Amino acid sequence: MSDRDIEVLSKAPLFQALDDAGAKALRQHVSEVRLARGQSLFHEGDTGDRLYVVLDGKIKLTRMAPDGRENLLSVLGPGEMFGELSLFDPRPRTAGAIAVTECRLAGLGHDELRPFLTAHPEVGIALLQALSERLRRTNEVMADLVFTDVPGRVAKALLDLAERFGQPTDNGLHVHHDLTQEELAQLVGASRETVNKALADFAARGWLRIEARAVVILDIERLRKRSK
Repeated sequence: MSDRDIEVLSKAPLFQALDDAGAKALRQHVSEVRLARGQSLFHEGDTGDRLYVVLDGKIKLTRMAPDGRENLLSVLGPGEMFGELSLFDPRPRTAGAIAVTECRLAGLGHDELRPFLTAHPEVGIALLQALSERLRRTNEVMADLVFTDVPGRVAKALLDLAERFGQPTDNGLHVHHDLTQEELAQLVGASRETVNKALADFAARGWLRIEARAVVILDIERLRKRSK
């Protein structure tokens, strides 16, 4: 495992709670998984026996509606963890995981992790905190769907993506989210046409510039005000 991979892993809640010796011991059980763009890691309903940390690239978590439509729950990047719910609740996966870009993941089996949790209860606390944060985010998303209009949800989604994937440049904050227009629409729970209209309006106001699978945020304060 490279120094960069170790640095990325250290950002995950699972490893943040450990000292150097504990983190090194846990890394011995980690295996690397590589996915091509569009490749599925697991599907909704699959048996869950591993959790994952993104080392490189982006992965999306999705749920399918009975009519076959896809709902994009979140997009995760380096240092972010997923799949830990099945560690505490061994029922089938509640979402599918699909690579948005080529990506590498660090996988850790539950059978290897459970004995480690017994010896290091602080790791269990960190995992529960991560699950609590995810629940709060879910509650916020549900509230936004009821109380916030589509442009407000688009602004909020862009700010969230910017916080995790944004790169400052001389021309603004470049956010290479790697999402198609349809995926961005799924992320905010609206039609592609409505989301495109909101983006075009933001661009016309000079708040951002639209690029292929990316935006350049030019006026982040205006975008923040619109997200509330």
